[in-house]
Amino acid sequence: MEKQKTELLAPAKDKETAIEAINCGADAIYIGAKSFGARKNAGNSIEDIKDIVDYAHKFYVKVFVTVNTILTDSELHEAQKLIKELYKIGVDAIITQDMGILKNSIENKIPPIRIHISTQCNNRTKEKVKFFEEMNIPRVILARELSLEQIKEIKDYAQNTEIETFIHGALCVSYSGQCYLSNYIGGRSANRGECAQPCRKKYSLCDKDGNYIIKNKHLLSLKDFNASKYLENLVNIGVKSFKIEGRLKDKNYVRNVVLYYRGLLDKYSKKESSGKIFYDGFTPNIEKTFNRGYTSYFLNGREECFNFESSKSIGEKLGSIKKSLNNCYIIETNQKINPQDGLCYYNEDGELVGFKVNKIENNKIYPNNHLFIPSGTVVYRNQDTAFEKLLSNTKIERKIGCKISIQNNEIIITDEDNNQVKHLLQSGEKPKNQEKANENFITQLKKTGNSDFYIHTLSIDQDMDFYPISVINEIRRNLFEELMTERIKNYPKKLYTPLKYSNYPKAIGDYRENVANNEAKEFYKNSNCKIEEYAPEINKPNRQIELMRTKHCIKWAINKCKSKEELFLEDEKGVKYPLKFDCKNCEMIILSPQ
Repeated sequence: MEKQKTELLAPAKDKETAIEAINCGADAIYIGAKSFGARKNAGNSIEDIKDIVDYAHKFYVKVFVTVNTILTDSELHEAQKLIKELYKIGVDAIITQDMGILKNSIENKIPPIRIHISTQCNNRTKEKVKFFEEMNIPRVILARELSLEQIKEIKDYAQNTEIETFIHGALCVSYSGQCYLSNYIGGRSANRGECAQPCRKKYSLCDKDGNYIIKNKHLLSLKDFNASKYLENLVNIGVKSFKIEGRLKDKNYVRNVVLYYRGLLDKYSKKESSGKIFYDGFTPNIEKTFNRGYTSYFLNGREECFNFESSKSIGEKLGSIKKSLNNCYIIETNQKINPQDGLCYYNEDGELVGFKVNKIENNKIYPNNHLFIPSGTVVYRNQDTAFEKLLSNTKIERKIGCKISIQNNEIIITDEDNNQVKHLLQSGEKPKNQEKANENFITQLKKTGNSDFYIHTLSIDQDMDFYPISVINEIRRNLFEELMTERIKNYPKKLYTPLKYSNYPKAIGDYRENVANNEAKEFYKNSNCKIEEYAPEINKPNRQIELMRTKHCIKWAINKCKSKEELFLEDEKGVKYPLKFDCKNCEMIILSPQ
């Protein structure tokens, strides 16, 4: 059976990272514009995004731009202008959360650009995804918390909408779009791209009488997502796009992770884009890049997805302390340790402690900050300098395969997407040595150099005239320029289907629908849903509300599933947040203090 086409979707914080992601094999990249992205610190100019689009489209790679914060009335007008600019430069789709943008699209207030529904819209039921399908939305990005079974159920129920799922990266402990904790604490809203990440801080767990069950631990901090062992399952379910998280990550992170998943995904499906990735002397390894330990989350049932001890990067397990001397350590490991490597371990209080390696002599590790580490302590490496250097210095190129045939004094060049151009050869000199003339022409024509092409097949069905090297080089240059022009002309841009209203799965909506402008409120009204509250960022409810709803459950984590006791989460300032447990759905809710 022929493999289906899937899309590897990579993050990019800027133009440089976007180019790296494309070169490493991404079929699409997503990036923030100058405003209205859910990562406020990862914005980019229209000029830079245009450069990315122009580069990406050569390889039939798509570019999606995030316009996925909730918007005020005045911001919605500004977003309209931004979307017009993005459409003009050829962006393939925008990713959005605000329903005001959907209303604008229905009313033709923005250009006919494809819209992908952000995971911030809390897309975790088949009814919600079906609603967007009936609107003619081409793609919905699912919540990270779903199981393989739930994803399949959604795909079977909404067959005409592309499904995008996360496969790697940091995890939000809350259902996306349903976290109001950062906004409640300090006015920095996750739904407006300003999350202060309170979930990575320390908390204590106590009962209603103030007795502590757990003190000063990272009770809301999750490990990082790694769905690599379930890629084949997701492909078979019919998932279209496989998304890597990380719009704030550096280019080395993106290089390593994209190359890793490109290699895996190619085993189970065909890539959406064009070109072959060329690099040598380097093997991608996601254990060596930033990670807090890995989890497959809820893809195959509930597992230990949390790390109460630390919210920092752990990296890879290195070995254990064999002996701790006065000013150095001997570590039992089969891996080479290098100066400036970052090592870490959990101390007796359960805290993750790290140090840099100053030097290595006779298997003795001399740290920059010596602490006594008991024998047998497990040591991790969260910065591998040799690996990072190799990753930085490895030349990675993406080139489009093509074949050339020469007959009847005509050169025909055809790329891997069946784009074709022809070039009529002018007569040259009659060669003194026919075999050498043929060989010379082939040799020079194959020198693709810094072009975006490589030649995998070249056939000559005639005897060649003699041409100076400069002439052959010019012929090759013209061929590639004409072929690229033909490629861009035939770029397979996906068609836009006009949006329309459908019936929202709920008749009444509250603050959790994240409505921040009148157009969004009207959208819900036209979708037969009455909005009774604006988003907390606009109008803070004068009552107790859910600050977070999560599949991560502290009661499950400490083996107290059936306990009926009232529990509270206490932050470092002594503020207590009541916990509520929806055991039917296996969810934990953090409530605002009463």
